[in-house]
Amino acid sequence: MVQRACWEGQDRCFLPGGGQHPGETLGFTVRREVHKETGLDVTPQRLLWLCKYIGSRHGGAPEDHRVEAIFLCQPEGDPEQLGGHAADDVQTGLEWVELKKVTGLNLLPHGLRPLIAGLAHRKSPTRYLGDLA
Repeated sequence: MVQRACWEGQDRCFLPGGGQHPGETLGFTVRREVHKETGLDVTPQRLLWLCKYIGSRHGGAPEDHRVEAIFLCQPEGDPEQLGGHAADDVQTGLEWVELKKVTGLNLLPHGLRPLIAGLAHRKSPTRYLGDLA
């Protein structure tokens, strides 16, 4: 599932996510953020990738430096009933996308597109991706 957004004047897609609160486990953060933004309850199954974004290397703000943990999750309940209570300001919708079609999306960061599509062929070694834009 991806979040659709109008960001910097373009139609873009992002994975649901957000910041970890002090004292939270990563698994709890994943469940909280996905539910908040999509209305979907999920169970994180395993860490797929760890990456970072350093804004100054990609035309962004120097203080924009994030470490992102991307998990494979199992949806609970009805995955067709989407609608979180705290959508991001730029969010325009939510959409389930076939894995093989992810490479054609304007998904950010772009480096995730082939990795996500590879999940259709069970290609998903856990690894550190470094600075990804």
